[in-house]
Amino acid sequence: MKKIKSSWFTPTRVVLGVLVVAAAAWGVKKAFFTPPPRPDVITANVVVGDLEDTVLASGTIKSFKDVSVGAQVSGQIKRLHVALGDTVKQGQLVAEIDSTTQQNAYQNAQAQIALLQAQLLAKQATLTQAELSFKRKKSLLAQDAGSAVDFEDAQAALATAKADISVLDAQIKQAKTSLDTARVNLDYTRITAPIDGVVVAVLAEEGRTVNANQSAPTIIKLSKLDTVQIKAQISEADVVRVKPGLPVYFTILGEPNQRYEAQLKSIEPVPDAAQTDTTTSTSATSTSATAIYYNGLFQVPNPDGKLRVSMTAQVFVVLNKAKDALLIPSTALSDKAVKGRYTVRVLEGEGREQKVVPHQVRIGMNNRVQAQVLEGLKAGDKVVVGEASAGGSSGGGRRGGPMF
Repeated sequence: MKKIKSSWFTPTRVVLGVLVVAAAAWGVKKAFFTPPPRPDVITANVVVGDLEDTVLASGTIKSFKDVSVGAQVSGQIKRLHVALGDTVKQGQLVAEIDSTTQQNAYQNAQAQIALLQAQLLAKQATLTQAELSFKRKKSLLAQDAGSAVDFEDAQAALATAKADISVLDAQIKQAKTSLDTARVNLDYTRITAPIDGVVVAVLAEEGRTVNANQSAPTIIKLSKLDTVQIKAQISEADVVRVKPGLPVYFTILGEPNQRYEAQLKSIEPVPDAAQTDTTTSTSATSTSATAIYYNGLFQVPNPDGKLRVSMTAQVFVVLNKAKDALLIPSTALSDKAVKGRYTVRVLEGEGREQKVVPHQVRIGMNNRVQAQVLEGLKAGDKVVVGEASAGGSSGGGRRGGPMF
């Protein structure tokens, strides 16, 4: 009997069977033995550092004190002794006005006093003569050797002489007052610096005639610049949190890394006049959308003159600060706090074993950029601040915040 061959175990069917078994094995491994993929997130380390809660304001550097130096007498400016930018000391001569008129008035006052003093000497001699005549007539009348009329005449002459001397004494006092006024006016022709400062403006030149009778003409302007004042514009939203006595610091554009520290002295009770004028409306019922700013004032020493008038200052008013605190980006916090605590997602594990685990943390200071962790994390932990897309760029979810 002839044996019949089976066609089931053909090479093609064997290859297909091997592939099916391999695919099934791969599927089982994928489903039960492959670890989950590594989380694709953006993280930031918990670090130790200093944290400040500050109010930011734009400031302008002003001179600590300004004085307009003017002329108190009229006349031609004979000489200027200073120039723009010069540093002067209190009492230093800065300008001279032609003193011919004032000198003549002073000499006339001296001559008037001399004249009155000469007249006084003559009246004193007359008084002496009247006193002698009065005594003689009185003695004769007592002895019945003289008439009563002669005695009365002598008595009247004596009283007149005394009155004339009193008049001359008053005139001499008046003349001395005029002499003092003339001396002061003569001194006014020599204009001196009232304070130590720097000449920031020269408003008159040699040869110009100034008239002090109609107005007080300004010749130069002095500013005290060894100390400068910073006027910081604080918005109405922040001014309620700021008070005098808080520490402040500022930087200038030329030295952004140099801090100048001081203490807030005062806050003006009303907005700047220019700002108020801008926001004023002609209608009583209309409102303005222009922001309102209140000026915060403080002073800093400027011994080397590096800080100049009208420079722009970036001012920071420090409301609170913490040193050597645990810090995380504020973007790592959950939107809402539950009983004063926030939820923070932390990346834990190594390599393929990494996973995101939620942590409950207690937060202290939070300046909307960084937050102080009081409890729940330690230095070096990796907190999640955003999600990364498959291509490696940040995708949806939370993003932003500084990368530590």
